[in-house]
Amino acid sequence: MSNLVESLKWRYACKEFDSSKEIPKDEFNQILEGLVLTASSYGAQPWEFVVVKNKDLREKLVGACYSQAQVKDASHLIVMCRPSVIDEAFLDGYIANICQVRGQEPTELAGLKAMIMHTINKTDAQKAAWAKNQIYIALGNLLTICASMEIDTCPMEGFVPSKVDEILGLEAMGLKSVVLCPLGYRALEDKYSSLKKVRQNLDRVVRIIE
Repeated sequence: MSNLVESLKWRYACKEFDSSKEIPKDEFNQILEGLVLTASSYGAQPWEFVVVKNKDLREKLVGACYSQAQVKDASHLIVMCRPSVIDEAFLDGYIANICQVRGQEPTELAGLKAMIMHTINKTDAQKAAWAKNQIYIALGNLLTICASMEIDTCPMEGFVPSKVDEILGLEAMGLKSVVLCPLGYRALEDKYSSLKKVRQNLDRVVRIIE
């Protein structure tokens, strides 16, 4: 645990990536495997993670990200997306996956399906907010995984979703972008890497009720 805490002290939102350094393939695959294991409400996983390798597309994304060069300079770019449509068909896919993995029949999961249907039987805005909350759990997990491997990250909300969706063709994939996360290695000249981390003290943000 002490090593994990030190890793979290080490991480920060990297502002300048060393574009000459690339995350080894096996390490990146470990990151993706850990990301897929993220907890979510009901285990429903209302997300997809789009890894953008195409350099030309990443150059175009800079303009949609308010000129933040991290999206092109980092070793890898993950676009964390929610499904455009969350409906009974989405839920049926989730139930089918459970049945395949655990050898169950859909009838055995009727109660679970009904319970989740109650959650997703909402307005589009409410469903989008629910999915977004789940994606931020995945984002937190991603940051922790990368910190433990001394791989830098920069979670980004500062972008125009409609432009990112258009550049990457996400609409055709049935997806909408929620948050971007470049991954790689900090540049030596990134002044933010040497700044002391500022967080509230435990006694300021933790209350214990005995």
